[in-house]
Amino acid sequence: MREIIGDGKFVELTYKVTDRKLGHVLTRVEFPLGYVHGHNEILAPSVHMQLEGKAVGDVIEVTIDGNQIFGPRDESLVFSDDIENVPEEYRQVGTSILMESNTGQTRSFLVTHVDDEKLTVDGNNPLSGREVVFTLEILTVRDATEAEKRVGGATDAGAAVDPSLLRPV
Repeated sequence: MREIIGDGKFVELTYKVTDRKLGHVLTRVEFPLGYVHGHNEILAPSVHMQLEGKAVGDVIEVTIDGNQIFGPRDESLVFSDDIENVPEEYRQVGTSILMESNTGQTRSFLVTHVDDEKLTVDGNNPLSGREVVFTLEILTVRDATEAEKRVGGATDAGAAVDPSLLRPV
């Protein structure tokens, strides 16, 4: 009898996220990502709902509007500065920079462009303003142990629980 995904099941899967409009793969998780269904939502809630009732070997696609999860893009969160004003360690596309506002609130910004004169950072979630398709392959479904239920995922050193950028803040 095939085990199906439901509350209290330990699930391992891989996934990729593709920009629906452009067809570009935005992120890919090729190592097994493990979690306890119903105890640890590591992906968007709509993805978890679509996983319900699925079994090992199933591959599903879930379309998500990034605006619904992360809100629309806010262009006021995109800044450029002269390259000489930016420390050397931040001068690489993909670098995450934690910044603090005048009121003490922090937000993570991602370096999105670097050239000889300017550096640009973006404080929007990378999925804001995009329609994306999650393609998930289910690798493992079994009853979770009590220890796994307590922590929401794998307890052995070989498995990974990825908090992921894809979870709403």
